[in-house]
Amino acid sequence: YNKIPMVALFPYTAKKLKNNFGTESLNEDNLVCKAIQYVKKKYKNTIGIMCDVALDPYTSHGHDGLLHKGKILNDETVEILVKQSLLQAQMGCDVISPSDMMDGRVGEIRKNLDKHNFKNVQILSYAIKYASSFYGPFRNAVGSKNLLKGDKRTYQMDYSNNLECFREIALDIKEGADMVMVKPGTPYLDIIKTVKENFKIPVLAYQVSGEYSLICN
Repeated sequence: YNKIPMVALFPYTAKKLKNNFGTESLNEDNLVCKAIQYVKKKYKNTIGIMCDVALDPYTSHGHDGLLHKGKILNDETVEILVKQSLLQAQMGCDVISPSDMMDGRVGEIRKNLDKHNFKNVQILSYAIKYASSFYGPFRNAVGSKNLLKGDKRTYQMDYSNNLECFREIALDIKEGADMVMVKPGTPYLDIIKTVKENFKIPVLAYQVSGEYSLICN
């Protein structure tokens, strides 16, 4: 394990614990919180922990945010994500990684972490997360695929609009992101290259489940 610098945690939430508001995400005894504490204790703080921040593992409708009459509530969702991030930091998370794609969440998370003296907890922003069918196997693994009502194209990014990604990255950097993510990875190597050339910030790529399945098969 000493050759692995960091692990990213994603929960499988039992259906009975899911509801329209994703309240299990704020339960200090949930699977992610238990896992953070276990890993830190087991490996004596030698492995970093990155935690996903989003509501889709916890909502009965499968979306990353609160849903009202078929529409995502951005600001109301951000309020919950801020609380979720703080809880994960309190449990021992090293890198907060909001994948929800709500506008303004990076800045609010950063302010709240700093306010509670978690200034060393870093933020990896999923600044560029394209709407994609490549996410299918992952959604199935975490139990949200069959629950998803509609799709996520209203808040994930349109691959045909390259200019949008640069605006989103600039905003997230201004709000306090320490690193940015491009997801999926392989189909967007051109975007990764262009982002790295234009922004002096670490750029990560997420090879998602569908990409991995193509390699394995």
